[in-house]
Amino acid sequence: MRRREFIGMIGGAAAAWPFAARGQQSGKSPVVGFLAAGTQASHGEWVAGFAKRLSELGWTDGRNVTIEYRWAAGENQQMVQFAAEFVQRKVDVIVTSANGVRVARQATSHIPIVFAAFSDPVAAGLIESLARPGGNLTGLTVAPSDLASKRIGLLREIIPNLRRLAAIANVAATSFSQEIEGIRTTASALNIETNILELRTADDVGPALAKLKGGTDALYVLSEPLVNTNRARIIETAMAEKIPTIFGFREFVEAGGLMSYGPNFFDLFRRAADFTDKILRGAKPADIPVEQPVKFDLIFNLKTAKALGLKVPESFLVRADEVIE
Repeated sequence: MRRREFIGMIGGAAAAWPFAARGQQSGKSPVVGFLAAGTQASHGEWVAGFAKRLSELGWTDGRNVTIEYRWAAGENQQMVQFAAEFVQRKVDVIVTSANGVRVARQATSHIPIVFAAFSDPVAAGLIESLARPGGNLTGLTVAPSDLASKRIGLLREIIPNLRRLAAIANVAATSFSQEIEGIRTTASALNIETNILELRTADDVGPALAKLKGGTDALYVLSEPLVNTNRARIIETAMAEKIPTIFGFREFVEAGGLMSYGPNFFDLFRRAADFTDKILRGAKPADIPVEQPVKFDLIFNLKTAKALGLKVPESFLVRADEVIE
């Protein structure tokens, strides 16, 4: 069963706190522009967690802060348009994730940007270092170097005879080079053949999924907004082809995928509110250290495993943070 239900976008009343200096000078409440890289279906719960946490910190939407939401549905051009709107609107903070981070940075070097989840901001050239970002961005990184090996290891526990592995990745979005290299390196060491199915737009999803038929023993999904938006389609195809799947976070498993291992994105988006709070109170992004995930979850769908005819060791189920039955 789910550990939490969908949280309303506005959570609880909170005492009003002083506005940021900019808001005080203008006599208006500060404005937070939330550039959601996915849809309300794919990102709504995480975004709601952000809003609730911000309210707990004293910033209640409609009272002493305004949060403007834009849903890009994984489309890069839509993110570019929304980022430009926020810059023109002169919002006080832009909050985003995944490729929205690059897009927001290209749109402005002055407005503070908080990223709720981004792979490797240092390697991407967006910040100087995790300890001292040095620019107008700060937030949370989600790029542990050993995630690929851990996920493939989990697949092998369920599929001991794993010999062919397909991985689907949106190569036009966030940089997945480190994770893709990790997949190839780990798979090679285990004598597993890999096939990277590259996506760049929503039009590529269908052709990529068509390549799964009869061509793989398991599917590794590199999770980001375009993929998240199409998760139902991906899961339906995998189930029709009897292909076990592994994802980056729990929402795919709740939707019928086999399992996920990775950072707890709900927690990351909540923590992004703490960064936003500091900036609204006058802190500079350049001086706020970037943080890493503290919660990693292994979620397993036993119902899906049974439908795929998989025999799951009891020792595996005991280690899972949650088993969906």
